[in-house]
Amino acid sequence: MAYFRPADLAQEHGISPQTVRNYERDGLLPPAERTPTGYRRYTERHAAALRAYRALVPAHGYAEGGTIMRAVTEGRLNDAMAAIDRSHAELLRDRGTLDAVAEVLAHLTKRSHDAWRAPRHTQPFSIGELAHRLKVSVATIRKWEEAGVLAPDRRPDTGHRTYDADDIRDAELAHFLRRGRYPLELIATVVQQIRAAGDTQALEAALDNWRQRVTARGLAMLNAASLLADYLSLKEP
Repeated sequence: MAYFRPADLAQEHGISPQTVRNYERDGLLPPAERTPTGYRRYTERHAAALRAYRALVPAHGYAEGGTIMRAVTEGRLNDAMAAIDRSHAELLRDRGTLDAVAEVLAHLTKRSHDAWRAPRHTQPFSIGELAHRLKVSVATIRKWEEAGVLAPDRRPDTGHRTYDADDIRDAELAHFLRRGRYPLELIATVVQQIRAAGDTQALEAALDNWRQRVTARGLAMLNAASLLADYLSLKEP
């Protein structure tokens, strides 16, 4: 059987030998045998475990990747598979949200930019004035705020909500989408994305980047699954 030093395993991944030792200490690698003089002797199982863990991180994140690898190392395969399933479910939700936001964005781009962008106002609106402008109830405006669609400032002296031009734009967009029967949770996602991006054109670019990241994570999961399977095939009975 071939044996490896920490430096041998570290070299493949461009990390330090101490990092390899830390991984073993933290339960991310199986315990290594020691020579009579106390030096670690790693095997191909350890090399495979290290490859698997390093692949799990971009696929599942540091926290979940560590959870998966520790469970595998400790022989808790069902726990490891449950953690992997959670990540796959999260990725599926991300895909669903991305597709839904893209659908809404396509719907929005059919309207002219000025059709839903609020005009600039010199004075902020109160909640009553905003409700009157949209012809909805004050309770509806509050419900949108609770859902994360709106995030108005409050007057320091009275605590009353104030809605500036961007808030009014977001409210008008929400009102438009609600008439299209889109759920508030999705509307909040769209409004927050537009708020961060600045406009629908910028949001289109952001969505394209998001889609690429989701695809990259899915591919990383495939790679991690393959390397984890390689490690499991080398596990001692």
